[in-house]
Amino acid sequence: MTAKAIASTPGPHANTPGEIRNVVLVGHSGAGKTTLFEHLIAATTPDYRAKQAVGERSVQLAVASVSHEGVVLNLIDTPGYPDFIGELRAGLRAADAALFVISAADGVDGATMLLWEECATIGMPRAVAVTKLDAARADFEDTVAICQRVFGEGVMAIYLPLHGDDEAIIGNLGLLSEQIYDYSSGQQVAHPAEARHRQLIEANRSDLIEAIIQESEDDTLLDRYLGGEEVDLEVVTRDLLTAVSRGRFYPVIPVSTETSVGTVELLHLLTAAFPAPTLHPLPPATTPGGDPLPPLECDPDARLVAEVIRTTSDPYVGRVSIVRVFSGTLRPDSVVHVSGHLATFAGGERLEGHASHDDEERVGLMSSPLGELLRTKAVAIAGDLCVVAKLIKAETTDTLSDKDAPALIEPWIFPDALLPLAITAATKTDEDRLAGALARLVAEDPTMRLEHNAETHQVILWTMGQAHVDVLLSRLRDRYGVKVESEPLRMALRETFVSVAKGHGRHVKQSGGHGQYAVCDITVEPLERGAGFEFADKVVGGAVPRQFIPSVAKGIRTQLEKGCLAGFPMVDLRVTLTDGKSHSVDSSDMAFQAAGALALRDAASVLTVTLLEPVDSVSVVVADEYVGAVMTDLQMRRGRVLGTEPDTSGRTTITAEVPATEITRYAIDLRSVSHGTGTFTRAPHGYEPMPPHLVKDQLPQ
Repeated sequence: MTAKAIASTPGPHANTPGEIRNVVLVGHSGAGKTTLFEHLIAATTPDYRAKQAVGERSVQLAVASVSHEGVVLNLIDTPGYPDFIGELRAGLRAADAALFVISAADGVDGATMLLWEECATIGMPRAVAVTKLDAARADFEDTVAICQRVFGEGVMAIYLPLHGDDEAIIGNLGLLSEQIYDYSSGQQVAHPAEARHRQLIEANRSDLIEAIIQESEDDTLLDRYLGGEEVDLEVVTRDLLTAVSRGRFYPVIPVSTETSVGTVELLHLLTAAFPAPTLHPLPPATTPGGDPLPPLECDPDARLVAEVIRTTSDPYVGRVSIVRVFSGTLRPDSVVHVSGHLATFAGGERLEGHASHDDEERVGLMSSPLGELLRTKAVAIAGDLCVVAKLIKAETTDTLSDKDAPALIEPWIFPDALLPLAITAATKTDEDRLAGALARLVAEDPTMRLEHNAETHQVILWTMGQAHVDVLLSRLRDRYGVKVESEPLRMALRETFVSVAKGHGRHVKQSGGHGQYAVCDITVEPLERGAGFEFADKVVGGAVPRQFIPSVAKGIRTQLEKGCLAGFPMVDLRVTLTDGKSHSVDSSDMAFQAAGALALRDAASVLTVTLLEPVDSVSVVVADEYVGAVMTDLQMRRGRVLGTEPDTSGRTTITAEVPATEITRYAIDLRSVSHGTGTFTRAPHGYEPMPPHLVKDQLPQ
């Protein structure tokens, strides 16, 4: 959200949570979500001019609070591109129902199918808006059939699009009301269906009514209807709204942002059929210390518990937070407790940049969002959304609560950021600003993980994909004035011995006065992976005095950290001290440390030492039809496929061990191989020998 101005006029106000609806628009990129979002704002807000979806608006969450039929409708627009799934997750947490926007020209993609299943798991009410009906290859009936096939039972059209003489969409035919909703004049005009529409109605209406009344609380209604009894339209409509609200029936509505067809019907469905926040399950809350709290109540008079859904920095009003109030009432100038423990719930993986914190902060100016416009807001009651300015200590996913009764809500689930990008500041000035800019980026975007790699000394941004990378770099440059350059990602390799070798270390210096004298001979043997370092003493006859044997071991350990061949730490070997020489005056602790290091370097050569590369355990979940392609791709990456496990939903989990160097860009490549249906996770497995031809590339020339 980028707020261009703060209007003096107030936004819509709800007196009770029952007057609020929170609806998130979801669907694949290019389906027309943002265009529909802007169109719905314009339809409910006089003098509002819908804007084109360009630039950053298409990759971030946006919220608009509008009023329709006496209800405050909070519309939440989310990006469809998979790189910005963090924005989608935020929208799902803020909403109580989901409107799936499906393009009649493009159908349903794999990511949308997965999202539907996710909403089904949590029982979120859903409806489908079919867009782009005027496209050349658009077919409403085929689109509904696809939705029924991939989304399952309960998906049915309640309106059918009507075409004019030039095949353009001019209105909808209501299957329940048997009315035509004509938009050819620019406004909705309703009138009874004509005789030429009877065949359409008869072909679709009975099945629709039968599906609706199956969800009726009147157990006898279906039998009576099947027996030929006429069912009152008001009863069917009431049952429809109840079934939608309970997440058991999913109406499909054709809409056109070009001609406004379906706008009024869709707005009525969103306000009349989707549930109020009082009917949607609330997330569990604990104290910041983890002790359970009583279940939250969507009650303005209850204790305050709210969550920061999104945080951004705005050039006009400073730091801006979108907040969903779950319980109680949020007021300007009140002091709230801010609790953030993202690292705890993420298992420490996001610890860098997301340190746990508990603070108190005064709530700044509160606003009601309307796309890019902010309007004044006096209070935000339970169930409502609002924008709060200048919450300096609050980050995305943080909980806001009463200062005298601190609470914590578990953050929503974020996918792992799996595409790394190593960056470096372009200039010294950029270097001075980089740390602060990265800290602000991390606070805004929990899907980005920041790593300062102690071994490679690189700053690494772990991202969701190339589009995410482009947006982050753009924000660093344009919002924070920091230019960075990418650099090749360096792997933290290891060195190890592959055969038995002997080494001789002689450290002798005489420059007048007290000299340095130490000689030692060692034998080096490789150990199995993960065994670490072992040191053995087999010196006889006091060739190396007992007090200097630990010095030899210390010198060897120091050299192990530096490596001997390519500068990488050396692991998994046993060093045996077999012989040596000393001097009664010139031998010392430092001299034998130096001799031990020299002996290890003497034993190391391209014939006795190789490099180890990190190997990850990878788990890929993919649609069954792409299993073969994914397995072939993994094998081409030098991966070992360990097994496959199909499930009942038409997807298979593939487990494999793959060199980390081969999957640095797998987040991008998997989407291509699996046509967007694949996801994966990775975890460190260990180190294994690198192929000889790759070892050569790492050695000093």
